[in-house]
Amino acid sequence: MPPKAYKNVDAFLADLPAETLAVVQELRTLIRAAHPGLVEGIKWNAPSFALDGTDIVTLGLQRDGTARVVLHRGAKAKDNSGFRFDDPAGLADWPAPDRGVVVIKDSTEMAAKAEPLALMIRRWVGA
Repeated sequence: MPPKAYKNVDAFLADLPAETLAVVQELRTLIRAAHPGLVEGIKWNAPSFALDGTDIVTLGLQRDGTARVVLHRGAKAKDNSGFRFDDPAGLADWPAPDRGVVVIKDSTEMAAKAEPLALMIRRWVGA
């Protein structure tokens, strides 16, 4: 059966189990607080945050309920020549210079990563 296509964030949230919902809500709050100019919507069937119409932070869920925060520069690959983003806390895996993935397994890990993740998102928005 194909995955459900969500039309809005509320529909996405309504399908989450309690523990996953708690982490996703904390992430949404953290992301919005990191940069109030971000606009939330659904992109790639998950909550995504855009600045000036370009999605740059997207949440995702793995099958086991683990949350992912994906830092990127939009839907289409951009020229990475000269692009560099430092991750001094080592929070993310970087499959490309402009694509970082932070994994949050549960509320305990969320609490441990919240402060450095908020700082990282603030910096990412300005990158």
